[in-house]
Amino acid sequence: MTGQVHDPITPAVRREIEQRLNAVEATQGVRLLMAVESGSRAWGFPSADSDYDVRFVYVRPRDWYLSLALRRDVIEHAIVDEIDLSGWDVRKALGLLLKSNAVVSEWMQSPIRYRADDPFVSRLSALADELLDPRALAHHYANLGRAASNRWLDRPGDVPVKKYFYALRPALAVRALRLNPAARPPMNLQALIGVAGLRASIVAQISELVEAKSRTNERSNGMRVSEIDALIGDELGRAAELPAAPMREDAVARASELFAELVNT
Repeated sequence: MTGQVHDPITPAVRREIEQRLNAVEATQGVRLLMAVESGSRAWGFPSADSDYDVRFVYVRPRDWYLSLALRRDVIEHAIVDEIDLSGWDVRKALGLLLKSNAVVSEWMQSPIRYRADDPFVSRLSALADELLDPRALAHHYANLGRAASNRWLDRPGDVPVKKYFYALRPALAVRALRLNPAARPPMNLQALIGVAGLRASIVAQISELVEAKSRTNERSNGMRVSEIDALIGDELGRAAELPAAPMREDAVARASELFAELVNT
């Protein structure tokens, strides 16, 4: 897990989210294995109007998985009162983990938990560490960063502060992977800064931007910093430098064994 950060979830909102998670279990007939915050509040740069991005992984009763019928492996709810609630079936999560999926990795590392993790989650996290493909993760983050920056990074002018951070965090994730390819990068910006080996001047500038974003709405423009622009552009272009890790021969068997053990308990 990443280092602890200040919990930006008020008690009232947390109670409401917990009630909705209880309702998911009751109405869908599932058991939640983990429930976390996955958006800008967990990333460490919320705005005044940021949604609550609640994500969870769940397991269904064993017999549900024995049917030949194609069934949805996600549960999604419309955003109500700024709470965005959705989750993945554990079989889907395991399948994506085999591909070194960064989303699953981040959910497991979120510093904001709405439920105590099921013991299964620690085993899932250990498997993710064993199957880590640094290049696959780096390309995921580079694609995210380029999607957020491709229309403004090489041009002058202000940029929505949300897009600035949506490019910066992936850039720092690529940098963290370059410095330590054996470790999944933290999802939280402050934790990323802690492992990215940045100059003190850039750290101070990022901190100022985080503080400014906390006082604005998601679509407000913010000042750009030339050093940060250069950092984003450089790191997003270096994903190919990461070593590729071929999938272990026993990877599918390991994931299948873990899944079978879970649904048979």
